[in-house]
Amino acid sequence: MSPSEQQRVLAVQVARLYYYQGLTTEAVAIELKLSRPKVSRLLSFAKQTGLVEVRIQDALAQPQRLEQDIQRSFGIPSVRVVAVPPNSSEDEWLQRVATYSANHLNGLVHSQMTIGVAWGTTLDAISQRLVPKPCKDVDIVQLNGSANVYAFNNYYIGEIFSRFAVNYGARAHLFPVPTFFDYPETKKAMLRERSIQRLSKMIQRADLLIYSIGAVGARIPSHVYVGGYLEKKDFQELRRVGAVGDIATVFFRDDGSYDNIPLNARASGPDLSLFQKAKHAMCVVSGLGKVAGLRAALKGRLMNELIVDEPTATELLKQP
Repeated sequence: MSPSEQQRVLAVQVARLYYYQGLTTEAVAIELKLSRPKVSRLLSFAKQTGLVEVRIQDALAQPQRLEQDIQRSFGIPSVRVVAVPPNSSEDEWLQRVATYSANHLNGLVHSQMTIGVAWGTTLDAISQRLVPKPCKDVDIVQLNGSANVYAFNNYYIGEIFSRFAVNYGARAHLFPVPTFFDYPETKKAMLRERSIQRLSKMIQRADLLIYSIGAVGARIPSHVYVGGYLEKKDFQELRRVGAVGDIATVFFRDDGSYDNIPLNARASGPDLSLFQKAKHAMCVVSGLGKVAGLRAALKGRLMNELIVDEPTATELLKQP
């Protein structure tokens, strides 16, 4: 067992005695034959690496009331509302949500996992705030292609996956195809390639999916809408079919449906049924411009865990 693994095992022992059995740091130190400073350091390590997650259960707290209301309204198993300072900007909301999500991930990610990750503004923010947690046999798989006619090798997206891989000591599996194919036939032919089928199978068996909601009207714009991926005719088509958002560049309507949207036939992202049946589908959303898309995704059961900032959660509940 490596020194880092030994530290994690010991930190779990200390945390169990301290939090579950209610022992003092002094009592823990005596039982495990450690010094009190060592016990304190291990407790800090457990919180920093996600082995312990602190949740303040305050019945009067607005974020917790919002969590309960969203769970009741949409039937989603897990909701986490992140408090933000009064009168703060949407940039600050995104930073708070990204920081919370990055820390929360350390309680979810462990050795021998396959993790599907989408790309975009929100995932970029999360990737920059990850807390190092070395694991073994973790695979990070890109959920959808990122190339367009202007840039096939997109370094912005590559950096996101590089950060995730380095943070968890994982293998990164990039999806080297266009975000949108020119023709549905090209997509079908590409998906028959064994290398692409291998990635698709990894995505289908992923233990955890991490993604956001894309929205054309967001104040902090989704990367796919401003990065040269969509042409004027594509925007016109999306308006015509009533699309309100996307997940991994696959679009859906305000009722959560996604069938018969022509652009989806050319999109490299997975069929949205993946998110409906996933073991753990964690959606991270920040910004009022994403409320319509978020509401639709919740109606469509396109997630089973939501992390959202407080103002966006409040706006989400203003309409039934």
